Amino acid sequence: MNPEFEQCLKKNKIREFPRGKALMTKTLEIAQRDLERAEKTFNDKDYKWATIQSYYSMFHSARALLFAKNYREHSHYCLIVAMRALYVETRLLPGSLIEALGKGKRLREDADYYDRWSEEGASFALKAAGDFLKKAQELTKDL
Repeated sequence: MNPEFEQCLKKNKIREFPRGKALMTKTLEIAQRDLERAEKTFNDKDYKWATIQSYYSMFHSARALLFAKNYREHSHYCLIVAMRALYVETRLLPGSLIEALGKGKRLREDADYYDRWSEEGASFALKAAGDFLKKAQELTKDL
């Protein structure tokens, strides 16, 4: 098992969550709504909020994938670790999507906490959120 993932489990930042699959579809719907809001906000040239909303779309897409495996996160960092361990290492997701999730997290933190954002960052986050949601929907459609 991936040592970082083991540490997240040991610290209870990732926990088994038997109700995960029951919440997966609703969580994907949240990701879809966040993406739609991000697109509108981006078109309104509010790049700070488009960045934040795009990240949360990615976050909810990743959370739905974690729910599909009956786990729940209690850390954004450990969510990324879990995605790498459960989906990239098993070749269900390309590593580039998890890298985009990590970059989206950093962009969101910069926008949210330091008021640093750009049109370029928002555009990146928006595209990554759409790609992530599409892949999450594909992976969960038969569950």
